[in-house]
Amino acid sequence: MFLFFRQDPDLIRQSFNRKAGLTGLLLAVVVLSPAPDLKLPSLPGFFKRAGNDLQETVQAPTGPGAMCVLPSGDYVISCHQFFYPTYRVMRLDSKEGWMPFPNIEMNTPGSAAPVILDSVLGVACDSRGIVWMLDNGRRSDTPPKLVAWDTKRNQLHQVIVINSQALSSRSFLRNLVLDPVDPFIYISDPADGISSAIIVVNTATGLTRRVLQGHRSTQMEPNIVLELDGRSITVRRPDGELATPLTGVSPIAIDRKGDWLYYGPRNGSSLFRIQTDLLQRQDVSAAALESQVSGVSPKPICDSMIIDSKGRVYFGDISRGSIDYVSPEDSFLNLRLLIQDPRLIWPGGLIIAPDGNLHFFSNQLHRTSFFNGGKDVTAPPFSIFKARPLPATRFGF
Repeated sequence: MFLFFRQDPDLIRQSFNRKAGLTGLLLAVVVLSPAPDLKLPSLPGFFKRAGNDLQETVQAPTGPGAMCVLPSGDYVISCHQFFYPTYRVMRLDSKEGWMPFPNIEMNTPGSAAPVILDSVLGVACDSRGIVWMLDNGRRSDTPPKLVAWDTKRNQLHQVIVINSQALSSRSFLRNLVLDPVDPFIYISDPADGISSAIIVVNTATGLTRRVLQGHRSTQMEPNIVLELDGRSITVRRPDGELATPLTGVSPIAIDRKGDWLYYGPRNGSSLFRIQTDLLQRQDVSAAALESQVSGVSPKPICDSMIIDSKGRVYFGDISRGSIDYVSPEDSFLNLRLLIQDPRLIWPGGLIIAPDGNLHFFSNQLHRTSFFNGGKDVTAPPFSIFKARPLPATRFGF
């Protein structure tokens, strides 16, 4: 089901607009109006683009959790904690191959390093070559934190510990995006699929806030079940019951101007967005913030997505083993198929690298011991691919 939330025009006019330099007061109370009926195509209604070269660039040493590309062109991957990797983050050096990033000491528990990486998932690199690593701390039950490493100076840039008030007892911090204009980072916390939320981090002050917890746009859709290898993807909890984990908000992306944050639940059929100006303001009430969430388009079951310079959104479609997209050129109404290949097994890590290509990986996450009663049935290689994104003028189909 596609959900839509009506925006209050008076609230938008009075909200802070950092790009235009306007200020104003935000209304404390907003009356929600009934959502209009939107007739959108059902999820299976895909359109296929004619041809796209898919090239394997390298094989990761373990199952990746996320990925970024440095200005130099080197890959940096987080090593997903469900694979119990020796190193938490690795970099593909052009001469040395895969190496612990930023160094072996920060990847070694008990070392003398001032900062130890525990379980990193989200990674992102800014234009200065600073790599931000999202450490959810769930491997050793340490406090979640953001660790920033300056690759040009080869030194620690910043560490921000996520305030406990910005977390829930079920938090499992998954993905992050960097605001390209303002000193903010946005984090997805799928939690238990019900208490899911977005965490807003001010990198200038270190302030962290939890927003949109339990809102319809961050929660899982219980009627959507991920099936791969002929079975539903579940885990057995300590009490013996089967459960589907990490189904709340997971994929998260931001447009090139930093105006809109796009996100959605992994197990969800709708993509949502909200203005970043509103997320950055501490005087916005929870009700007012929730009223400004709007539906954008249909989406597949996915963990990652990216937005290109033309506003087209690409998804790593887990259930179909494909890369899909929606485009503003048809008002985001149709979910279209860009690439489908049998090598794409739980595709993720979507980025548009400095070379202009779309990069992503195949990590077989559902075959780890976490999902298979303690038995690892993954079958390497864990390939990293690149492909051409859509043309700059019009998409072809």
